[in-house]
Amino acid sequence: MADLLSSEARTANLPGLGETGWGAVAGRDAIRKIWKFRNFSEAWGFMTRAALAAEKLNHHPEWSNKYNIVDVTLVTHDCDGLSDLDLKLASLMDKAAGPAEVIRDHSEPISCLCETRAKGHGLA
Repeated sequence: MADLLSSEARTANLPGLGETGWGAVAGRDAIRKIWKFRNFSEAWGFMTRAALAAEKLNHHPEWSNKYNIVDVTLVTHDCDGLSDLDLKLASLMDKAAGPAEVIRDHSEPISCLCETRAKGHGLA
């Protein structure tokens, strides 16, 4: 069973993750990041690389994919909050994402590339 991050570990690590686009999840001891890739293939490639890293850690993200958007929440379920596993997986995911755009504003719905194209053609 993983242990919750100590106050010292939170102070040392969470600000740096915040600078890369990870943010607190309201009402949960969890972090979230949203990436926007150029297309579905890049998003899926990232998810594949992230899944392999997660499997090695035996720690799996909560995530969703909508065309070129990947939305990830990290939390350690067996301690019901953030643990060192979340810090490790966040770092590995950041490396796996490469130059993808980071969506820092989590307050508004995010349109994926196919929705943007449909709006441009009067389909949405």
